[in-house]
Amino acid sequence: MSERAQQLRLVEALLFAAAEPVGEEALSRHLGEGADVAGLLRELAQSYAGRGVNLVRLAGGWAFRTAPDLAANLRIERPVVRKLSRAAIETLAVIAYHQPVTRAEIEQIRGVALGKGTIDALMEAGWVRPKGRRAGPGRPLLWVTTPGFLVHFGLDSLNELPGLDELRAAGLLDLAPLILPERAGELATQQGASAES
Repeated sequence: MSERAQQLRLVEALLFAAAEPVGEEALSRHLGEGADVAGLLRELAQSYAGRGVNLVRLAGGWAFRTAPDLAANLRIERPVVRKLSRAAIETLAVIAYHQPVTRAEIEQIRGVALGKGTIDALMEAGWVRPKGRRAGPGRPLLWVTTPGFLVHFGLDSLNELPGLDELRAAGLLDLAPLILPERAGELATQQGASAES
């Protein structure tokens, strides 16, 4: 591959990856001294003329934009960013790590009743879905994560979910040991005795 072809590829990659228009000066820093940035941009713009995207000059820089004649066929969809509640995040984690899981099992693991709209919010986000029913009394729905969950969190498969050690190292898990219920009474008695002395 010639040096010019390699430079064209680099300019194309830089412009494609940029969120804002890129100036010729910024491009020349990546290409090195003596590069014909203006010529490369002209050649690239000619190459993209007539395609679905065009290379255009905007705000003193260069950027790829949709071809103007296609504008009528396109519409802009802007996702509404909503923060998940703590309950929804915990529910998503339970489903991800314990799937397939029923609503009752989610409540048992979390230790609290599941709010009415919690699973609905996760379904609306496209991260969980029902997958059949458990054989047993009431035949409760089983919940699993979706491929959209994997895509959103940058995972190839559920095997890539972080383990306990990774979560602790990232500071996402409390490192304090759990107090077992049978020890709670013993500890309360000891604390009461020390308060009296």
